[in-house]
Amino acid sequence: MLDSSFGTWARILSNLIKNYGDRWAGVVAYAFVLVVSLVLACMFYYVALGEVTLVNVLSVVIFAALTSPLLLSVAIYAMRQLDASKEYLESATQQEKLLNQTLKDNINRLNNEIDERKMALHAKHRAIAELRKEIAERRKTQQELAQQSMLLRSIVDSSPDLFYYRDERGVFAGCNKKFEQVIGKTSEQLIGHTVQEVFGEQDIPRVLQTDEQVIETQQSINVDVEYPVANENCWFEMRKLPFINDDGEYIGLLAFGRDITSRKEAEQALETAYKDKGKFIATLSHELRTPLNGIVGLTRMLLDTELTKQQKSWCNTVFSSAETLGNIFNDIIDLDKIDREQLDIATDSINVSDFINDVVNFAGLIAEQKGLEFNIKRSGMLDIYALLDPTRLRQVLWNLINNAVKFTHRGGVTLECRRENRSDGPWLSISVIDTGVGIPSDQQDRIFDMYYKAPDASGNNAIGSGIGLAVTKALVHAMKGTIHVSSMQGEGSRFDVELPLELCTAPNEQSYAGRSLYILLVEDVPLNAEIATNLLEQRGHEVVWAETGEDALSMVETEDELDLILLDMQLPDINGDEVARQIRADSHFDELPIVALTANVRSAEQELQGIDIQGALAKPINTTKLDKMLAELFGIEASKDKQASPQSEPLQLSEQEQALLDVETITDFVSSMGIEAFKRSCDLFTRLNPTYCSELDEANQSDDTETYVSVAHKLKGAAGSVGLQNVQLHAKTMELEGAQVETGQRADWLDELEEKIREGQAALHSLIAKLAENS
Repeated sequence: MLDSSFGTWARILSNLIKNYGDRWAGVVAYAFVLVVSLVLACMFYYVALGEVTLVNVLSVVIFAALTSPLLLSVAIYAMRQLDASKEYLESATQQEKLLNQTLKDNINRLNNEIDERKMALHAKHRAIAELRKEIAERRKTQQELAQQSMLLRSIVDSSPDLFYYRDERGVFAGCNKKFEQVIGKTSEQLIGHTVQEVFGEQDIPRVLQTDEQVIETQQSINVDVEYPVANENCWFEMRKLPFINDDGEYIGLLAFGRDITSRKEAEQALETAYKDKGKFIATLSHELRTPLNGIVGLTRMLLDTELTKQQKSWCNTVFSSAETLGNIFNDIIDLDKIDREQLDIATDSINVSDFINDVVNFAGLIAEQKGLEFNIKRSGMLDIYALLDPTRLRQVLWNLINNAVKFTHRGGVTLECRRENRSDGPWLSISVIDTGVGIPSDQQDRIFDMYYKAPDASGNNAIGSGIGLAVTKALVHAMKGTIHVSSMQGEGSRFDVELPLELCTAPNEQSYAGRSLYILLVEDVPLNAEIATNLLEQRGHEVVWAETGEDALSMVETEDELDLILLDMQLPDINGDEVARQIRADSHFDELPIVALTANVRSAEQELQGIDIQGALAKPINTTKLDKMLAELFGIEASKDKQASPQSEPLQLSEQEQALLDVETITDFVSSMGIEAFKRSCDLFTRLNPTYCSELDEANQSDDTETYVSVAHKLKGAAGSVGLQNVQLHAKTMELEGAQVETGQRADWLDELEEKIREGQAALHSLIAKLAENS
C-alpha cells in the first residue's frame, strides 16, 4: 500500500515536472511539503500533548522548510533520472518492438523469398522437364520430317513424271530423277543454273514465253512439248503453275510433265484411222452409188414400159430397195461427219412457207406411191423469212416422212407446221403423224439410239440400218432444236421437232449496173481465168489477166486505171496473201479494192487476217454472188423493176448426173455466158486435162509431192469451173493428202481420176445437150 502511495506521489511530482518544469514543480512541492508539515505537526502535538503550541509547530515547519529543498532537489533529480530512464526504457522498448517487428517482417519476407525460391525452383524443374520434353519431341519431329523428306524424295524420284522447281529469278532449285534423265544432266549440273544454261537454243523462246505467261496471269497452264530423249522424239504434257507465298507474292515456278508419247502416237493413229475411214466411206459411197443410180434409173425406165402385174411388183420392190439403200448411204455419210464432229450447219435466209411447200411436194409423191393419204396442216404466220439450214432441215423431215410412209400400211400421214411465239422468241414446230404400226412404249426411249431398230408386231427388228433417227436427232440438236416421239402400238406414231426461229428480212438480190470496170484477174489456171474473164466481159468489164503473183505485182505497178483486183489465193510462185500484203505495203494502193478468189472462203479469211481486203468469193465464181459483191463495193444496184426473163422448163436429171456434176454452177454459167461460151470452156478443159494427168504422173514417178499437190490444185479449180463436181472433190483429196501418202496410193488416185473424168465428161455432154434443147 505504501508502495502504491509512493508511486502515486511520484507520478504526481513527475507530472508537475513535466507540465511546469523543475522550478515551478519545486516551488509547488516545497509549498506542499510546508503545508503538510504544518498540518502533521498540529495533528501530532494535538494528539500527543492535547494542545498545539506555536513554537512546536514552527519548529517542525522550520525544520521542514530547511530540509525539504534538499530532499525535493534530490527527488526532482531522481525523478528526472527516473523519467529519463523511463523514456530510455520506453524508447528501448519501442526500438525493441520495432526491431522485433522488423525482425518479424524480415523473417516473413525471408520465408516468402524462400517459398518463392522454392516455387521458382519447382518451376525451373518443370521448365527444364518441359524443355527436355520439347527437345525430345523436336528431335522426334526432325527425325519424322527427315524420314518424310526421304520418303517424299523417293516418291518424287521414282515417279514416271518429271518435276522441277525454279525460283523467281528463273534459276533451277530442284528436280527429280526423271527430269535429269530427260535433260541428260544431273541435279548438280541443273541446280543453280538458268534456263539459257540448261535448254537448247531452239527451246528457250518457247520455255520463256510460257514462263512469262504464268508470271503475268498467276494462273497455271498446260502445254504439250516435244523434246528429244535418247535420240527419240518424245511428247510431254507439261503443267506449269506459280508458287505463291502467304503474302500472295510470286516466289517461283513449279512444273510437272507426263510422258504422253504413246497417247500422241495413239491420237495420230486415230486421226489417220479417221481419215482412212472417211476416205473409205466416201469411196464406198461413190462406188456403190454409181451402180445403184443405174439400178434406180433402169428400174424407173422399166416401170414406164408395159409390164405384167407381177413384173411391176418386182420392179417396185427393186426400186424401193434401191432408194432405201441410197438413203442408208446418206445416213452413213452423215454418221461419219457426226462421229468426226464435222456436221456443219449453214444457215441462210429462206421463206418458211415456200420451204414447207417443197417438202409437201416430196411427201405427197412418196405417200401417193404407196396409196396413202397425205395431209398438211398449217397454223400461225409462216410466210416469213428466217435463218435456217434448208438442206439439213429437209433431210430431217425426209427421214421422218420416209419412216412414216414405210411403217404405215393404211390410212395416211399428216404434216403439221406451227409458228409459236414463246417467251424466249418465235419457234417453229413441225410434227409428222402417221397411222402406222406404232412403237411399243418400252422401246420409245431407245428409238433415237444409234443402230437401234424397234421390233415390229411379229417380234422381228424393223427394216433399215438403225441410224436414220440417230442422225436426225443429231441434226436437230445441231440446229439447237429438240425432237421427241409419242406413239401407241397399233395406232400410229407422232414425231415432234421444235426449232428456234431467228427472223430476218428477205435476201436482197443485188446486181451491179454501173460503169464498166477495169479489173485485174490473178489466176494460175487458164480455164478458170477464161471462164472468169468471160463472166466479167459479158457484164461489160475490161479484164487483164496475170498468171503468177510476180506478174500481178508488176501489173499493179504499171496499170494506173485499175478498179478492182480479183486475187487467187494459191499461186505457183507466191501465195495470194503475200501478194495482198505487198500491195497494201504501198500506201498509193490503199483505196484499190482486193477480193480473194478461193475454194474455201473461211480459210482464206483466216489467212488474210490483218490485211485490208474487201471480201472473198468462192470458186467457181457464182454470178449472183459476183454481182452482189460488185454492188456492195461500188454502191450501185440494178433497177428492181427489170422485166423477169421467162422461166424455162425444169431439167430432168438423173441421180448419176446430180452426183457427178455441180448442176447449179453449170446452169448459172450457161445463163450468164451462154451455151456456146460454156462449150468452149468445156473444150478447153478437155485439151488441158491430158496435160494435167501427165504432169501428175511424172511428179508421182519422180516422187515430187510439191508438184503433185500443185497440179492437183490446178486440176481441182479447172474441174470446178466447168461443174465436174466429182472430179473436183477427188482432186481436192489428191491436193490435201498427196504429201502424206505413198507413191502407190497417188498412182491409184490418178487411175481413179481418169475414170472420174471420163464419167464426168460423159454426164457433162449429156447435160449440155439438155441445156441446148431447153434453151
